[in-house]
Amino acid sequence: MTELADRLLAEAQGHTSGRRASTLFDQPRPHQLRQTVLALTAGHSLGEHNSPGEATLQVIRGRVELSTPTETWTGTAGDLLLIGPDRHDLRAIEDSAVLLTVVNGAS
Repeated sequence: MTELADRLLAEAQGHTSGRRASTLFDQPRPHQLRQTVLALTAGHSLGEHNSPGEATLQVIRGRVELSTPTETWTGTAGDLLLIGPDRHDLRAIEDSAVLLTVVNGAS
């Protein structure tokens, strides 16, 4: 996981968007779990977007801010953040890599 995070960060540093991602697990039903490693260089963000449903964000490298219109959480390497149902943004304070785990089609 850390090797993948490092590789994606290196790729993100060479890209104008400042981000790269690789999906680790995304299987059709009966499985509902999707896991993606996201790398963001310092100062870049995903932009505000809708919640993917039940999800967590584990910080692998760096420091990130997860924010909604009313709250902001800072996560550092090793932290696990819960992604709530509100629109949110993820911004890298430092060059960062995170593991996003989403339950697809949660009811």
